[in-house]
Amino acid sequence: MEATERERERERPKIMPLTSTCSSSSSPLRANLRNRSFSSSSSSSSVGRARGRPLRLKARTFSSTSSSSQQQNFRDTHSKGSRRHVPRFSYRSSTVASWPQNQALRGAKLISRAGTKDSNMGRGKALISVSDKSGVVELAKGLVNLGYEIVSTGGSFRALSEAGVAVSQVESITKFPEMLDGRVKTLHPAVHGGILARRDLSEHMDAMEQQSFGLIDVVVCNLYPFRSTVTGEEQPTFQDAIENIDIGGPTLIRAAAKNHKHVTVIVDPEDYAKVLELEGGEGEDAEEEKMKLRVSLAWKAFQHVSSYDSNVAEWLWNNGASSSSEKDAPYAPPQKTIPLKLVNTLRYGENPHQKAAFYVDESLSEHDAGGLALSTQHHGKEMSFNNFLDGDAAYSCVCDFVEPTCVIVKHTNPCGVASAHEGQDDPNDLRQAYRWAVEADPVSAFGGIVAFNRPVTEELAREIREFRSPQDGETRMFYEIVIAPEYTEKGLEVLKGKSKTLRILEAKPHVHQNGKGIKQIGGGFVLQEHDYLTPEDIKFEVVSEMQPTKEQLEDLKFAW
Repeated sequence: MEATERERERERPKIMPLTSTCSSSSSPLRANLRNRSFSSSSSSSSVGRARGRPLRLKARTFSSTSSSSQQQNFRDTHSKGSRRHVPRFSYRSSTVASWPQNQALRGAKLISRAGTKDSNMGRGKALISVSDKSGVVELAKGLVNLGYEIVSTGGSFRALSEAGVAVSQVESITKFPEMLDGRVKTLHPAVHGGILARRDLSEHMDAMEQQSFGLIDVVVCNLYPFRSTVTGEEQPTFQDAIENIDIGGPTLIRAAAKNHKHVTVIVDPEDYAKVLELEGGEGEDAEEEKMKLRVSLAWKAFQHVSSYDSNVAEWLWNNGASSSSEKDAPYAPPQKTIPLKLVNTLRYGENPHQKAAFYVDESLSEHDAGGLALSTQHHGKEMSFNNFLDGDAAYSCVCDFVEPTCVIVKHTNPCGVASAHEGQDDPNDLRQAYRWAVEADPVSAFGGIVAFNRPVTEELAREIREFRSPQDGETRMFYEIVIAPEYTEKGLEVLKGKSKTLRILEAKPHVHQNGKGIKQIGGGFVLQEHDYLTPEDIKFEVVSEMQPTKEQLEDLKFAW
């Protein structure tokens, strides 16, 4: 009986205080940990061996006042029956004073780092590599306060270091310097293993242990400014544009987004505050909210990379790839992705029971191209789905004219179009063009959209505000929207006085010479080049025996 007790005693794992260096070669713990060196800043994936089984020190509170009965319960658990796995814990403190709580050890099951963490305990690593450094210092300081160890690269490392944030370079993980002018920094198994490892699979954790890789629990990354580089005033050389295509960043983002069950990925500075708030929460409700946020951030991460890649693909197609395509026309690439960004949801769609939203097109071809989608609203009610359709029809039409012109639209159809022209007292007087446009169909014009291709002055604004319906000469004309490329200060002030609900929009004319028009049909889309031809671009040829008069020819050009 006494011999059996001694055998059992030899089989039990020996736990010794873990000092900040564990440098003594005679330390029993060092022998059990396969001659590895540990420090207070070591990765939580570092492990030792006891009874031939892995021992992982988990980031849990170790109480120096743990009762002897708790310790005895642990010993009893491991002295009964067959040999069992010793539970794994990742470590934080430089000293382990006593055993963890018995409930954390019951059943001697593997405990993954994906479990609940105390907000006061050390966490994993947070990798920060951003091009847009807005708010990143505040984020890093917040993560440090939550117990994260910050690892960073290049300019992000310098920015954080200069701000006094405790940060180490990514080389501390990879044990390899960046190379190829920075093209290769984070493309390393030590980085991507730390991100992609599933904390709930012992096979993954064992593989990390075998390679001595640590875990990365937070990835903060946004990408090289490719879009702003190729759309800037000064066009880059082909090679400069190529160098601004991010490779390591999308790889980090996609890896973290894939493993969002265990890793938080952040690509948008707008999300920094919310992440810090939820990371500091405790309890089941907090964990549930964290998981919901991680799923949302993972979606945003994949969408961020998708939009980025669509800009790169569009640029390459327009800078050489289209000329090598034999099968497809240059204006129609074999595959096409359109990046859209939500501006806001709308009250309803074409009918009250339909939900609707408004997006802007972030294709390179639409950068700074003007149009209604990029307009500024100075006054009035919120735009509706139908307002956008009618407004675009009116402004697109009026911008086709060279002369000072007014177009009035109702339900996307022009009901009055008129241009100022020579022969008037003032050929640039838009007031007369406006009157003629209303008189063309005053019934349909009432409640319509009025668009001009010249600035709205104080005089024109007063005309719009006070003009009476030609039907009775008394009723002031009512409109949903007025659109113009510009307003004088006084003109805007006068026009605002017409109605509290009148929507007043200012928009640059849409530059669409190189643009494409896309319309959705059931199950697909049709694409065509924009119709940018004006009468001035066309040489008219009369093929009939009867020749039109000069006035008739001018009327035909206007109708075109």
